[in-house]
Amino acid sequence: MNRRKFLGSSAMAAAVAGMPMINGGFFASPAFAGSDRPITFLSAENLTGNWNPTAHTALSQIIFEGFVFGYLTRAPMSPDNPDEIVFELATAMTLIDEHTLEFKLRKGVKFHNGEPFTANDVKATFEYASQPEHPAQWYPGQARVDVIDDHTAHVKTKEFGYPASLFWFLSAFLPIMSAKDIADGTALTERPNGTGAFKFVKQDGNTTVLEANMDFFAGPPKVPGVNFSFSGDATTRMLSLLSGEADIIERLEAEQVDTINSKTGFRLNQAVSVENKYLWFRCSKPPFNDWRLRRAVSHAIDRDVILEVLGASGTPSNAWISPVKFGYVDTPNYPQYDPELCQKFLADAGFPRAEGLPKLEYLTSVGFYPKTKEYGEVITAMLQEQGFDVEFSAMEVAAWGDRLYDRPGGGPGHMIDCGWATGSPEPDLVLRTHFHSSSKRICGIEDAELDAVLDKERNATDPAERKRVIQEEVMPMLAEKTPSLSLFTSVFIHAMREDLEGMFIYPNGMLDATQATNA
Repeated sequence: MNRRKFLGSSAMAAAVAGMPMINGGFFASPAFAGSDRPITFLSAENLTGNWNPTAHTALSQIIFEGFVFGYLTRAPMSPDNPDEIVFELATAMTLIDEHTLEFKLRKGVKFHNGEPFTANDVKATFEYASQPEHPAQWYPGQARVDVIDDHTAHVKTKEFGYPASLFWFLSAFLPIMSAKDIADGTALTERPNGTGAFKFVKQDGNTTVLEANMDFFAGPPKVPGVNFSFSGDATTRMLSLLSGEADIIERLEAEQVDTINSKTGFRLNQAVSVENKYLWFRCSKPPFNDWRLRRAVSHAIDRDVILEVLGASGTPSNAWISPVKFGYVDTPNYPQYDPELCQKFLADAGFPRAEGLPKLEYLTSVGFYPKTKEYGEVITAMLQEQGFDVEFSAMEVAAWGDRLYDRPGGGPGHMIDCGWATGSPEPDLVLRTHFHSSSKRICGIEDAELDAVLDKERNATDPAERKRVIQEEVMPMLAEKTPSLSLFTSVFIHAMREDLEGMFIYPNGMLDATQATNA
């Protein structure tokens, strides 16, 4: 997707480029040029109810935060230019030395409560969010920030032993919070307070009501607000769009795509996303604490068949990160469908034809990700064909979410289906988050060799060398040890009313409605 083409001469694009605007931009009048009614967006996942951006790993909340919070930079993440960075609250970003990253900050920006945005907020946000106890621990390690002046901040990492350049891409993923809210202790959880184009008004059942921020630094939005609503069923979301109850919906499945294409007055947006879908193995407990059994399962799965089931919702991936992330490579030794290799690894592990293995519990969700039940049943049949005894459980998102993460002694089940999407090209948001022993999110793997190559790529100060390590060392080792099998890269499909124009959709599902019009 071409962001410049999609946004045109928007106020945001002009602000980023530093160009003044006369119409619809910095000097716009408070009148809503695009519509007198808010945009209604139907989310496939509910919000958590905790407004603290560091307290969750839910994609729905990340999408919501994109409306309300500001970011130092944004990363459009086009497959043609995955390393692109667009400035937002920052106006410049400079690597001063190996352990110092300087941000020059935009002047005249205010939080929704009227407080001015300064370098103190950057300091508080980085130092708070990088603490390891937060559930949303996305960051390479703790950071210290020196405030040089109100609009200059230096992110320092020397005392923590990793290069500051790792925050280059992460600057596009961390919502900037108010230093006063962080110091308060409870304000973050009670009410979202950002610098974004829309302000939180209230929670009304499953709908989060937002209103236009008339003081937004790039000029007021063209619509009066956004209603962010939850609808957990893909068909229900589509019917709501067709009936006029919704303006834009997400996570369409193939049959909904066909229906929308057959109707007039609607259009689709399809994009290769930052999200890969994985079959995660519980590496922290038998039998998948043995890499040979993880490889055996991986070679039993024909991913081409899964893509046939998915239709438009997926695209091939032979790596543990999406093609729009830094360091993607078509990994040469990626586990491919090969029943003979499956049986070889089973025999080598002492379980010929899977005899003697326990029943394997395979968990997935329904209602959020497309076709999980359908392709889960296909995977179950493939495994059973190779002798595995598999119990397949498809459950509602909330129940599945309660079982998602690893626990002491091993998480629920033996395999669990889950995607992982982040709003930055930074690969460690997947690689280190899941496969380093210091994290152990879903698969729970602890492996010294894998830790060593992940540390090596993290500590590389030259981006070219870091990319080489990811492609030539990290990915091949993941292919050997297979803590999870990346099944495919998701294609995010949104459908919207034809008269909803100017909405930019990021590859992680976040929406930029600063220039949206809703006739």
